[in-house]
Amino acid sequence: MLSISVNKYLPTSPRLVTSLPGPRARDIIERDRAVTSPSYTRDYPLVAARGEGCMVEDVDGNVFLDMTAGIAVTATGHAHPEVVQAIQTQAAKLLHMSGTDFYYQPMVELAEKLAARAPFPPVAGTFPARVFFTNSGAESNEGAIKLARYYTRRSLIVAFLGAFHGRTYGAMSLTGSKAVQRAGFGPLVPGITHITYGTHASLDYLEKHLFTATLPPQEVAAIVVEPIQGEGGYIVPEDGFLERIRQICDRHGILMVVDEVQSGMGRTGRLFAIEHWNVMPDIITTAKGIASGLPLGAILSRPQIMTWSPGSHATTFGGNPVACAASIATLHLLENGLMANASRMGEQLQAGLTQLHHSFPTISLPRGKGLMVAVDLLDDEGNPDPKLRDRVIQEAFLRGLLLLGCGKAAIRFCPPLVIDSNQIQIALSILKEIFLN
Repeated sequence: MLSISVNKYLPTSPRLVTSLPGPRARDIIERDRAVTSPSYTRDYPLVAARGEGCMVEDVDGNVFLDMTAGIAVTATGHAHPEVVQAIQTQAAKLLHMSGTDFYYQPMVELAEKLAARAPFPPVAGTFPARVFFTNSGAESNEGAIKLARYYTRRSLIVAFLGAFHGRTYGAMSLTGSKAVQRAGFGPLVPGITHITYGTHASLDYLEKHLFTATLPPQEVAAIVVEPIQGEGGYIVPEDGFLERIRQICDRHGILMVVDEVQSGMGRTGRLFAIEHWNVMPDIITTAKGIASGLPLGAILSRPQIMTWSPGSHATTFGGNPVACAASIATLHLLENGLMANASRMGEQLQAGLTQLHHSFPTISLPRGKGLMVAVDLLDDEGNPDPKLRDRVIQEAFLRGLLLLGCGKAAIRFCPPLVIDSNQIQIALSILKEIFLN
């Protein structure tokens, strides 16, 4: 078992030494406003300078407990020494040699590790998956659209309301999260139909109405689904929902594409969240936590599906050797303690949030798996209250706790998987203090 704690220089709990934002942070924020895109969303004025484990230090020396992991990215914690060492060693050897045109060992080694762990049916004498490397989750989902259409020779795709698959054109067309993400960007990629996520009633509607009236199932290439919906609110589907999608796909020759960009890489206590349901998809997309902060994503598919010809799909930077080295180190850490820690700490987090719910009814019961957990904030009538959610996130920042929202009025908890019991309790105590005041 690997040691979970990685902090050497920063404290393991919040330490605030200036008002927020501090003077150096204010200066950088003003410089940022003059030169960066106004499309960026910044929930609070954090100007990060250094990270270590679950802690982030800003440019003024304030230290925060990070329950965001850079949006579920720094799976092994900020600057894990084994990941940093892997990056430094590889960077001294080879920074780039486009993997779509040449060969290098880190790319092959990582592909072997991912292919061996893919939750696909076994294939005698070879790996159960093939891997295409990308730079991001959006690019992984773009490629999955292309691959599904290429393999099936069909054009139609089913996706879900509340889903978030990225902001490039194909990924944005799959996304059904917020109108602002689509407004002004049409026309989008055609042939994509959205239905409600997570319920058997939605699948009834698909089979009994759409398939019989407007959506011929023999022309559907793929159903694209998140095993746990991420930006849509960390929504866990009804029992049997994912199994039923598999059955629908099998009946009609449709590919089941599972987006594990946020839910994968050990966050739920399994390498891929779909493993909780023992469902075998046809294609998996992943990114975020795969390389602990370096830009990397991947498309995994059953070998018989990834048959596109040379030159039909490629990338310059996907599978960069430094990112691959970081990912190999990340997988080693995940499988040697961090996934198990995610399960344990997730149980503690949900138990603590349940206690907060009983004390403060405006906090819903928690939902999720492992360290992919959320609660909704509610008004006095039990309706989602986004203003309260936003206010709590701001108050948490002022107390040294970094949180993010999702869904209509949810707070998500997606900390680095190195988080310990004491840090979970600190986060819960800060939330309790906010609601008591």
